[in-house]
Amino acid sequence: MKDIEKLIQSLHPLERKVLPILEDSIDSSSIVKKSDLQEIEVLRALQWLQNKDIILVKRNEREVIKIDTNGKKYLKKGLPERRFLNVLREGSFSLEDIKDKGDLDQNETSISLGILKRSNSITLGKQIKLTNNGKKLLNKEFAEELLLKKLPIDIKKLSEQEKSAFEFLLKRKEILKTEIEKTRLVTLTQLGLKLKDVKIKDDLVETLTHEMLLRGGWKGKNFRRYDLKSEVPRVNYGRKHFVNDAISYIKRIWLDLGFKEMTGSFVQTGFWNFDSLFTPQDHPAREMHDTFYIKDPIKGKLSNKKIVNNVKQAHEKGINGSKGWGYSWKEEESKRNVLRTHTTCLSAKTIASLKSKDLPAKFFSVGKVFRNETVDWKHSFEFEQTEGIVIDEDVNFRHLLGYLKEFFNKMGFDKIRFRPAFFPYVSCSCEIEVYHPLKKQWIELGGSGILRPEVVVPLLGRDVPVLAWGLGLGRIIMDYYKIHDLRDLYGNDLKKIREIKSWMR
Repeated sequence: MKDIEKLIQSLHPLERKVLPILEDSIDSSSIVKKSDLQEIEVLRALQWLQNKDIILVKRNEREVIKIDTNGKKYLKKGLPERRFLNVLREGSFSLEDIKDKGDLDQNETSISLGILKRSNSITLGKQIKLTNNGKKLLNKEFAEELLLKKLPIDIKKLSEQEKSAFEFLLKRKEILKTEIEKTRLVTLTQLGLKLKDVKIKDDLVETLTHEMLLRGGWKGKNFRRYDLKSEVPRVNYGRKHFVNDAISYIKRIWLDLGFKEMTGSFVQTGFWNFDSLFTPQDHPAREMHDTFYIKDPIKGKLSNKKIVNNVKQAHEKGINGSKGWGYSWKEEESKRNVLRTHTTCLSAKTIASLKSKDLPAKFFSVGKVFRNETVDWKHSFEFEQTEGIVIDEDVNFRHLLGYLKEFFNKMGFDKIRFRPAFFPYVSCSCEIEVYHPLKKQWIELGGSGILRPEVVVPLLGRDVPVLAWGLGLGRIIMDYYKIHDLRDLYGNDLKKIREIKSWMR
């Protein structure tokens, strides 16, 4: 009995209001009505009572059909087909007259016409009139009208006729909608049943105030008992999405190395995404199955005619001793808008904006890129990439390797190696691989090289060494967070976002 008394003395005022209302089995919405408390207060009290093993809470879900925007309108004015019929009660009319008299818009008129024709309720001609079947419907409610009046309703409680009406109305615009309603069924435990038999006093004082201490007002008062060992609800603090957390860290690395950030639109012209990087217009990467092309606006503008002509020259006849690609370059093709397939388009735009006085310079970007891929556990149509360029007369291939080693060291990788590769717009091409200590294998994480003169000269006006790299971030982020499905990187699982560890290297 002493334990029961201690427990009663520890109850919060909200728990004291809710406990007497509880029966063998009651749902949370009924408790809200009977207690005159707000729903959030009832839920809080139930959580505390559950933590004390006084109650059990079972969560249930049900799918409920509710009335939507147009449904509310039709409940007042009548369904379009009903208004169409009611006009014909007065006689036969032209379609335009029915539309005006029935206050029907074009869409409602078309729908009504189709429904009533299929049910053999009207005959069509210059004048539309009711059939015998249509006359019978004048004083008979449709199944759809009856259903609208019954809403909201549990989808499982529909009759066969109501199911047909529901399926028919659901196909029509904003008449019905379905929602998942969550309910909590509360039952008393053995401990809870014992508490029900004990009279619970409401005269406990919650707070010991400064004034009570000064004036001795605490004397003779009964204070609420606090159990320092009791479980408390977890407080979820505000935080970034874990992918953004990783991106912030990566940006910090480049900024600490003296780089400036490049930013730009997801939508780029083919000129900046492909042509400026010396990618020929018949290259497979420019096909629809690899690249997302924008329908509207289908084309963009190429404002700098000098650079456009320089790029055209590089493609058709070459530059600085190069033979180019030897084809007729089409400006209209380069104007087509695409979702950027890499962030290197930002590097090209940045180089084109530089003057001699701006050199040497270092830039980076971190952003989304898009490829026309089928989505599965290891492929996505969008992913993060980090890009970097260093424009300097005095840099060479060894500097490129040094920057990349420094970046991956700061990302937590001790073993880094470089393998020869081929990328169309860089020379001295190489892939970057890091050693995974747990998997015991080398993982490829990006490509790099020195931009070819065919890229640099048309944009900058002269041949200057430009170190360049593009690194995929998906594998690094997935490995750090122990994620095995690429789709989970961009999911909105609130539980995972709250509980996943912070990015720390």
